[in-house]
Parts: sequence; C-alpha cells; structure tokens
Amino acid sequence: MAKKKQDRAIVTRKHLTDAARQVFARDGFELARVEDIAAAAGKTRGAFYANFKDKEDIFFAIFEEDLSRDREQFSLHLSETSSSEDRIKALALYLSRVIADRPRMLLALEFKQYAIRHPRKQKRLAQLHAAMCSRCGETDLNKLIPEFASAGSEQKRAQSAQIAAILDGLALNAMFDGGSLSEDRRLRLLEANLRVALGKD
Repeated sequence: MAKKKQDRAIVTRKHLTDAARQVFARDGFELARVEDIAAAAGKTRGAFYANFKDKEDIFFAIFEEDLSRDREQFSLHLSETSSSEDRIKALALYLSRVIADRPRMLLALEFKQYAIRHPRKQKRLAQLHAAMCSRCGETDLNKLIPEFASAGSEQKRAQSAQIAAILDGLALNAMFDGGSLSEDRRLRLLEANLRVALGKD
C-alpha cells in the first residue's frame, strides 16, 4: 500500500513538472500561474502545494531533471581514458545542443531575469542555483572531467559561472539573431571558453 502511494506521488510530481514546462514555455516564468500549472497537469492547487512550495521550487525541479539528463547523456560520449581535448570537444558539442533547445534556454534566461528583478530573492536563488549545479556536477562527472574533481568549491562555482555565462550569451544571441553565428563558430567559441574555464588555456 505504501509503495503504491509512493508511486502515485512520483507520477503526480512528474505530471506537474511536465505541465510546468508547457506553461512556462507558453506564458513565461513570471506570468505563469500555479493554477494554470495544476490545471494543465489535471491536478488541484492542493496537489501542487503538496509537492512544491512555489513556482521557484518547481523551476528547480525542472532544472535538476535537465542537469541529471545532461550528466547521463554526456557520460555516454566519454570514458575515464578520454584525453583533455576530447573532453572539451565532447562538452562543447553537448552544450551546443543545449543552446539549440529553445524552450529550455528561454526558461533559464527568464528565471535569471526574474531573480534580478526581485533583489530580495536574488542572492538566495543564485546560491540555490550554484549548489544544484555543484551537486549535479559531482559523482560521474568528477571521473569524466578531472578538472572539476580537483577544483575546490569556490573554483567549481567560478568554473560553472564562466561556462553558464558563455552558454547564456550564445543562447540569447541564437534566439535574437539566429543567422549571426554558424554552428561551427559556436562550437569553436564554446571550446575556447571551456579551455579557459578548465585551466587548459
């Protein structure tokens, strides 16, 4: 009985995060309403609040899902014996595909703008974001990217911020003026910035 209840809770949470993706993509993060997310999932407001505190909380659940999937898919392209240059090229290729995921990048950019527009929340949200990046970057990725494994917590945060900056900038430019950068040029920019972030340049 307890197992069935737990399974139902997992399914409900998944329905809500899937619905939130749709509503955020349609309405934007700030204008999206909890009622609309619950309705899109076929759930009640009570079901939403039984699983998430607010829109920020469900955003981080979506963000964590994406990072976990990134880690799994990226791991398929590397082994522990891969060279440093192979790792950089594989990571650049994967990040280029993330940039091409318009709904995902639009939500990430909108969320950062939301945090900036709400100064009282900004520091807490930035810290949560950094902590989640660090947590999801551990385990398998530490083996596949030794440059992360050997870095201290502050250095990891700086590395993540540097990679996020180029990712956000390229994604914003791709959405604003898609023909301004070829895919090849985007890959070379990603590789160059990854070398700097990982101390290889």
